[in-house]
Amino acid sequence: MNTIVVAENLTKHYGDFPALKGVSFSIQEGECFGLLGHNGAGKSTTLKMLYGLARVEGGLLSIFGQPFSLTPPEIKRQLGVVPQEDNLDPDLPVLENLKAYARLFGIDRRQAGVQSLAMLRFMGLESKEDSLVDALSGGQKRRLVIARALLNSPRLLILDEPTTGLDPQGRHLVWQKLRGLKSEGVTMVLTTHYMEEAAQLCDRIAIMHEGLILTEGTPAELVAAHVLPHVIEIRLPLDAIPPDISDRVHGFGGEALPVMEGLFLYTNEGNRLWQQIGDWGLPQHACFLRPANLEDVFLRLTGRGTEP
Repeated sequence: MNTIVVAENLTKHYGDFPALKGVSFSIQEGECFGLLGHNGAGKSTTLKMLYGLARVEGGLLSIFGQPFSLTPPEIKRQLGVVPQEDNLDPDLPVLENLKAYARLFGIDRRQAGVQSLAMLRFMGLESKEDSLVDALSGGQKRRLVIARALLNSPRLLILDEPTTGLDPQGRHLVWQKLRGLKSEGVTMVLTTHYMEEAAQLCDRIAIMHEGLILTEGTPAELVAAHVLPHVIEIRLPLDAIPPDISDRVHGFGGEALPVMEGLFLYTNEGNRLWQQIGDWGLPQHACFLRPANLEDVFLRLTGRGTEP
């Protein structure tokens, strides 16, 4: 399997602020690699280095085996980019937005029209080809940005929060389309705030915090390595939870994590702890037992469980 992206000890400053403090990762051909982190963690800076909106300040970055400090045109031609913001041209109808973008890649006029129509159909927007961008819903604009990113048949697709603003149906549609592209060998790098999205799409995930990668692995590996397998969410304000609960759970072999105004209990024995909590003064109707997931890993590692 070919290595498509190699990043070694990347650093970047904006003034005195260290956006990246030594970030290293690699992305293999045909996989979806996810970057998770709060706003300001360094995700978007990393992506901007990949597609040429930020220069590599320190460290090494290479794509398709070619190292660079600022992404050269020959690499950009093989990238598809879905930025955070919908930067469509409001003065052009939907189809013309795509055709104009295709021409930037040197695609001839006739083929640009063919590929633009094909991408509209692919994203379920064929009925909107004559509509102005401002007449589209937020979700339709997002799907149009994704369609635009696919016009040049990219080898590497860079997705910066691709489903922001989509309703659940639209999000699942995009997931299915991205799975199809991955099955065809398209390599992807994804940032998202949706933990379910990361679990659905990513083969491997790196969790970033304050310019560093804290951990990396498959979704299942991260859950197994960093949290106990069962969680009881206590959906009560902290002042309504018996004060000795954390000590009781610790004595049970588990641990408690404050999350916002509630408490999560982690354990190896979910059903047994579930039967116990009533005797500890916790009503079961205010609690929820579930398997541990990526969100639990994220909350624990980034230390942000108690922040509003």
